[in-house]
This record gives sequence, structure tokens and C-alpha cells, in this order.
Amino acid sequence: MRASAAIAALALIASFALPLRAEPVRVQLDAPAFAPEQVKLSVYLPPGYGDHADRRYSVLYINDGEDMPAVGLESTLSRLYAQQAIEPVIVVAIDMLTDRMGTYGLSDRAAGASRPGSSRFGPIGTRAHDYAQWLAGTLVPYIDSHYRTVPQASGRSMLGWSLGALQAFDMGWQYPELFGRVGAFSPSFWLPPSRAPGDERLAQSMVERGPRREGLRMFIAVGSAEETDDRDHDGVFDALDDALTLIRGGREGERELQGLTGLGYRVSLAYEPCRPQSDIDFLLLADGCHNQASWARMLPVFLHWAYATPAASAMPRCRDYLPAPAAPTPAP
Repeated sequence: MRASAAIAALALIASFALPLRAEPVRVQLDAPAFAPEQVKLSVYLPPGYGDHADRRYSVLYINDGEDMPAVGLESTLSRLYAQQAIEPVIVVAIDMLTDRMGTYGLSDRAAGASRPGSSRFGPIGTRAHDYAQWLAGTLVPYIDSHYRTVPQASGRSMLGWSLGALQAFDMGWQYPELFGRVGAFSPSFWLPPSRAPGDERLAQSMVERGPRREGLRMFIAVGSAEETDDRDHDGVFDALDDALTLIRGGREGERELQGLTGLGYRVSLAYEPCRPQSDIDFLLLADGCHNQASWARMLPVFLHWAYATPAASAMPRCRDYLPAPAAPTPAP
């Protein structure tokens, strides 16, 4: 019996090192609130999924699914699986709807309404509540009923970048019973309310109202070269300032904010894979910009943060999953 069990365990480990399934499963789902538009999905199954009928898998949901080639999802997963660096995970990449600015944003689940914000490009998040409800009420049940998932919050993560990161944060904050982990790359935490644009930021205000979402963990990453805007002239560019204010609190206009730290979350402002994880881990990506190339560099760090195998979490191997330096720009 012991020999048979050992052989089965070795076979399971070996299957993780196989390449990712060549083609994702393509799905289109109705979204009545956005009718007649259907939402397109790509479901990436991990290696060995078809060989282990009794195994269940965590699920990673990602906004802006059309960006997967540009951020190198398949190649990154294949590399990490080959290194046995991460546990196998089902990835559900959700293509953006036509109205990206209206769909991605913040919602108020208790009030059953969106919390739209303003920008120089127009209103943002006017349909955010509809999209969040569709994710929670249609997409998650569909995936849980069609694939062998871990159907608890601990088995679900939500990832996004830019406005998609703002929406990922919203899902974790509004639906903590569904999503236990959030990844937010270059999040749009700068968004002010449409009713009275000024010093107030919507995401920070949501945190201030609390309460703490027990069990919710977040990985937030910002590039050091995201932008140069500095609306409060404090020497810290806005994308970084807004993320740090949401995390650790600080002054916003006339208000003193407590941030996630004030709600009792354990916070690390200098994420290192080798260190025990906090509730909120922040990464400042050297030379990172607000673009897909930088999000591609953040992706393996997040995947290791969320799904590292015990072997990949051990010193000194975990240092392999620190973000790589940016490639030099070729001379003209």
C-alpha cells in the first residue's frame, strides 16, 4: 500500500511539470443586465486536470481577459508549473465588455447600486454593480458547476490591472464570502466620486467605513515609473500615494484616514517572497510603468504569492520569484 501511494504521489507531482493545456476552453455566457452582449471567457485548465478525477482546484478570475497574450499568462504558468513553483490552478480570464469604463469600478452591494466616479475621460463604474452581481451570481456558480473547484472563498482569487484592479478590489471587499484573495496591479485607487470630485477617493472611503473582511488577503503592486502626477505636491506620485493611503492611511484633504492597517490588517510595504506573508502585501516594482509589459513582470510574483508550493516557499529558492529587472531599452 505504501509503495502504491508513493508511486501515485510521484505521478501527481510529475503531472504538475507538464506544459499547460495547449488551448483554453472558450465560453460565452449571457449577462442579462448587459443584453444583448455576451461575456466571453477563456478557461485555462492546469496540467493533469483530466487525470485526477477526485482532485479539486483553486480558481483565479482575471479581468481584461483579452490581455492574456500581452501579459504572458500561458508562458508564465507553464514556466512556474515546470519549476513546480505553484500549485495547479484553474484560470478564468474574462474579456472586458464593450463599455470598459462603465463596467469596471466600485459598487455598494448593500445598497444594490454602483458607486460611479469621475475622470477626465468621463464617468467610470456606472455599471459596476451589474458587473459585480454577474460575477458573483452567474460566473462563479457556472465555474463551480462545470469544473472541479474548491468552492470556498479560500479557493478563489480575483486579479486585475488598472481599472480592472479597482474592480478586483471591489469584488474582494463586497463579496468576501466568495473571494479570499485579491491581486491589484497598478490599481486605479485615484478615482473620486462623480457627485463631488475633490480630495475624496472612493476606494479609500470604502475602507474607512469598514469593517474588516475576515480572511481577505490582498497583493497590491505599483510600478515606480507609473506616472508623474502629484496632485497634493508631496513628492509622491499619485498612483503610489493613493495605494499607500488605502493601505496604511494618511491625510486626504482635511481628513485623517486609518486605511487597512487601522482595520487590523497585517501589512507589509516591501513584499519579499521569502518572508511570512501578511494580510496585505505591497510591491513597488522597480522601473514598472502603467502597461502590459510591467504587469507581465508582476504576474509571476503574484502567482507565487497566491499559489506557491511548499518547496518554492522555502529558503533560498523563493528568492527566484522576486521580480526580474526590467529589460534595457535597445539603442536607436
